[in-house]
Amino acid sequence: MLAAIRETDPTIGAFVAVADDRARDEAYAADQLLSTLGAAAFRDQPLLGVPIAIKDLIQTRDLPTRRGSLLPNRRPAVDAPAVARLRAAGAILVGKTATSEHGWSASTVSRVAGPTRNPWAPERTAGGSSGGSAAAVAAGLSTAAIGTDGAGSIRIPASFCGVVGFKPSFGRVPYVPPGAERLSHLGPLATEVADIIALMAVLVGPDRQDPDSVPGTIAPTAPPAALRIGWLEFPGTTDEVRAGTDMVEPALARLGHRVERIAVPFTDPYGALVDLLAAEAAAATPAAEERLCDPGRLALIRYGRTLTGAAVLRAEETRMALRARLHHVMQRYDLLAMATVPITPFAADAVAPPATADPDALRWLAWSPATYPFNLTGQPALSLPAGVTPHGLPVGVQLVGRVGDDDLVLRAATRLEAELARPTSRPGGDLEGER
Repeated sequence: MLAAIRETDPTIGAFVAVADDRARDEAYAADQLLSTLGAAAFRDQPLLGVPIAIKDLIQTRDLPTRRGSLLPNRRPAVDAPAVARLRAAGAILVGKTATSEHGWSASTVSRVAGPTRNPWAPERTAGGSSGGSAAAVAAGLSTAAIGTDGAGSIRIPASFCGVVGFKPSFGRVPYVPPGAERLSHLGPLATEVADIIALMAVLVGPDRQDPDSVPGTIAPTAPPAALRIGWLEFPGTTDEVRAGTDMVEPALARLGHRVERIAVPFTDPYGALVDLLAAEAAAATPAAEERLCDPGRLALIRYGRTLTGAAVLRAEETRMALRARLHHVMQRYDLLAMATVPITPFAADAVAPPATADPDALRWLAWSPATYPFNLTGQPALSLPAGVTPHGLPVGVQLVGRVGDDDLVLRAATRLEAELARPTSRPGGDLEGER
């Protein structure tokens, strides 16, 4: 895998740091333990020897954490709880993956590294801000990866890169120190839902450093024979994306689920999202350090400095109203389903598609209306590879459950994954799909 990183990553740009010697030493130690204990070694270390990459927003003790930024990282150089749990389970950290500055954009472009490119089409973006994590998994440079998601940052690159990405319910995985409060979730990316489940089993559970973290375990079993699923189509969904997801509804029907096409049952909360993100970014960045900021994020920071307390309170009220609205909607449906992203990947070096690329307009995330609402509500949401477009680009379908129904989302995704004839997760392979 380290050889594959050396050979492929100069083109992809998934990694900003690689562990090299330490990863080899840990792999050697894992081999020794396996030779001594055999399969019993997995009893205490279920991820023994599994190579995992960590997004550069997440603190690690022995690899630099630059947060995609020229700004100083004043956080302690210790393992975040999620990283410590992965190490304790035997995982091998192969490196840190690229992100936009502090994860501000849904592409992976920063001032500290070149753009992260999509392994399926290197001229296009991998998405973001966990684009490095998704690209590493899609290109076979890491078995799995950990990302963060404040407005779609796990699910967008998972969809663009043809891998599985899971944003658990808010607080299921401790995030220390957190990103945007009340919005950011930490979760895994992998090529199969089974790997997501194995990672979640290690990652979940409270940590005293994160007061929002909650108790719980991950133990998916067979889902009910029939689920009530509401299918949403968001404005701006392209014909290419529709073609890439056209097998999903028939697959859900074959599984015995009752699928109902419904109008998007809430008003777009984009304005509230921007105000909450802008207020957090402004509070976190001293004015004296603005010269070091990414220009797009700086526009967000400066907008945040204009917000009054009343404006932020109104945004918080919108978030709570959306949460109440989705709680009501989810009394009727077990899951919601939709294309994860309504468009295909745009240029690799762009922050956003051309129509929304001007960061001064504060519309840099508006092109992904199916992801950020579920950060505002804290619901679990998973992007699963659904198919490919007529031009051979992967498309994801998103499954969204009630708050706390992470097991149900994972169970349903497991069955849907088995039913779909979906593209290989490794670009350059057989794009005809495999059952």
